[in-house]
Amino acid sequence: MLLQWHKRKSFLHRIVTGNDKWIYFENPKHTKSWADPGKPSTSTARPNRFGKKTMLCVWWDQKGVVYDELLKPGETVNTDRYRQQIINLNHALIIKRPECDRRHHKVILLHDDAPSHTSNPGKDTLKDLA
Repeated sequence: MLLQWHKRKSFLHRIVTGNDKWIYFENPKHTKSWADPGKPSTSTARPNRFGKKTMLCVWWDQKGVVYDELLKPGETVNTDRYRQQIINLNHALIIKRPECDRRHHKVILLHDDAPSHTSNPGKDTLKDLA
């Protein structure tokens, strides 16, 4: 059904999604190694999960990155931060994807069900921008 809908009237350009990723300051070098059959491979070091880290939040659509934000070390996405990111994303969409505004198409926001995304203040911000 979605493929037929896409053939009649494309909607994929309207989808905007986002995600966040921890970036570790202490990132040991990983060495690639090939092992002969039957011989053990060498192990590689893993990042220190408890060391200093910062969060990178990225929002993108089918054309590429629309908005990104690098948080301060140790800072996470809470409801207030998410609301501000949605407002900043809206401004970035107006600047980088003016065709969305001209066609009066609503953006299809694809995100997970993190508590900051499903909170009432977060939902209210989305309704205000709709």
